[in-house]
Amino acid sequence: MLRFVDVTQVYPAKREAAHRAEDFREIADRYAMPAAEEQAGRCSQCGVPYCTVHCPLHNHIPDWLRLTAEGRLREAYALSSATSTMPEICGRICPQDRLCEGNCVIEFSGHGAVTIGSVEKFITDTAWEEGWVEPIAVGRPSGRSVAIVGAGPAGLTAAELLRARGHDVHVYDRHDRAGGLLTYGIPGFKLEKPVVMRRVERLAEGGIVFHQGAAIGDGTSLDDLRARHDAVLIATGVYRARALDVAGGDSDGVVEALDYLTASNRKGFGDAVPAFEDGSLDAAGKRVVVVGGGDTAMDCVRTAIRQGAASVACLYRRDRANMPGSAREVGHAEEEGVEFVWLSAPAAFGGEGRVASVGVNRMRLGAPDASGRRAPEPDGSPMEVRDVDMVIKALGFDAEDLPTLFGAPELGVTRWGTLRVDPATMMTSLDGVFAAGDIVRGASLVVWAIRDGRDVAERMDAYLKVLGKQEREAA
Repeated sequence: MLRFVDVTQVYPAKREAAHRAEDFREIADRYAMPAAEEQAGRCSQCGVPYCTVHCPLHNHIPDWLRLTAEGRLREAYALSSATSTMPEICGRICPQDRLCEGNCVIEFSGHGAVTIGSVEKFITDTAWEEGWVEPIAVGRPSGRSVAIVGAGPAGLTAAELLRARGHDVHVYDRHDRAGGLLTYGIPGFKLEKPVVMRRVERLAEGGIVFHQGAAIGDGTSLDDLRARHDAVLIATGVYRARALDVAGGDSDGVVEALDYLTASNRKGFGDAVPAFEDGSLDAAGKRVVVVGGGDTAMDCVRTAIRQGAASVACLYRRDRANMPGSAREVGHAEEEGVEFVWLSAPAAFGGEGRVASVGVNRMRLGAPDASGRRAPEPDGSPMEVRDVDMVIKALGFDAEDLPTLFGAPELGVTRWGTLRVDPATMMTSLDGVFAAGDIVRGASLVVWAIRDGRDVAERMDAYLKVLGKQEREAA
């Protein structure tokens, strides 16, 4: 049987059509593509698998590529899912150009990397279609109960692995759907929402209990969870948007990236979204400026294009070489018509109550800052003015004040507001309360959240076993 990989990864010229299609398989049927076996067969099976080394999950990439090349897809899926709870999601949204594919030996030789992400996606999508994705194998009941705060990738990964060890698992999340940023922060053209929901449904079918619309601190405190469960995992992610402190920044039409992306994703689910329907969070027909240079900024510019914006520009205060977002995503955005204005930063927003213009300072890179990166500074040239109808602030995210929100002032935090944990146990300053994912490491990649969820599940299981032993000895 001929097996296909994602045409939009193999043939970038097809992306213009692909970004308008809801179903990537429609594009796959329309254009000729290399077979997945052919692409996987390009793997050199090198002595030092740099792709595996640079994967946070240390996936057995050369091995499942070899199995795919041989047409042994079920075995390839079994191997890829042995180290990852969400291989089809990582295949879609991991920045492979910075991780596995960017460190492919074939890429080093100038022949183009194996499209590892597309093959990974294909393997697991095929597994779902063929019924190879099995229910969670729940272990012997341990009699222990775990609370997980946050239903993002770290929390969901830990939930699955702890349930497999026989623990009762309850997931508490502020939203009405599980998935965190997978559901509401990442656009559907990059990560189709049924792909996320089928993972969540599998967890629920495995006996994991989801408490939706359950914001800790709003009627339920951290102490309540500790009294109700034997251990608690905090995996809330980081959601507080970084401020853009310029004149006019509170004008109508200046919106937060996460509000904008959440509205778009909710529309995709068919929800009623008043702020989208009244035009506040809809870019259709508007001159849009996105401020920022990370992956969230790329999600915003590409979403605005799909909503039919009249024009989309991205202002970034450093140059292209110093942009933190995926170079591949930048290239996709350029192909789709986004204008990048490098070395530029907003100085002020104009308009009577509603944004109508943005004053832009041209920047240059000066002396290195505390992180070692050269700090941007105005180059002294006159401010330029652009007419705009919508400005989206995508400057990144910081941790919320969890000790206050959770009613737990004794919960230790770092100077950045992230939770402080013991690196050996992943436990916070409170006994039996663990933390993982972005709330510990700061805003990062989904694949790192999955890795943290995998690691913390192991630490929590060990803690619960010791707890049980202590109780048996005391009896």
